[in-house]
Amino acid sequence: MTKTAKTGTKDGHVFVQNRRATFEYEILERYEAGIALMGSEVKSIRDGRCSLGEAYCQFQGDELYLYQAHVGEYTQAHDRNHLPLRPRKLLLHRRELDHLSEAVGQAGLTLIPLALLARSGRIKLEMALCRGKKTYDKRATIKEREQKREIDRAIRERT
Repeated sequence: MTKTAKTGTKDGHVFVQNRRATFEYEILERYEAGIALMGSEVKSIRDGRCSLGEAYCQFQGDELYLYQAHVGEYTQAHDRNHLPLRPRKLLLHRRELDHLSEAVGQAGLTLIPLALLARSGRIKLEMALCRGKKTYDKRATIKEREQKREIDRAIRERT
C-alpha cells in the first residue's frame, strides 16, 4: 500500500465497512465503483463521518445509484454543504451496468454496498451482488465462527 501525496491516505484504506452485510447476505460477485461526490462529502468521508448500515444500490433508468448512505455534514462547508442522505450516482462501465441490471432482474438478487475505500486518491465503493441468507444459513455461519474461535484458543493455549 502506497501513501498518496495529495490526500495523505493509504491506497486501499477502508473508511467505513458494512460488516452486517456478510452475515445477512450470501455474496456472489464483488464490484468496485466510483461515486459522484461533492467536495464536502469527500472531506466528511475522510473524517470517518459516514455509515453504510441502511444503504442499498438501485437502478434508476439505466444508471445505478446509492441510496440511504449517511454522510454527515462537514462543519467547515457552511452554506455549500450537502444533504446527508442524498442519492449518489455510481460510476461503472456500461457492460458492468448491463450485467448488473440483468442479474438484479433475477429473483432474489440485490446489490449491497460493502465498504468505502481509497484507491489512487479517489473514494470508491465496494459493492456486491448478493442473495439473502435464510435463518438456517445464518446459524451455520455462527457455528463455523464459534468453531474457528475454539480452534484458535486451543492453538494459543498450546504455545
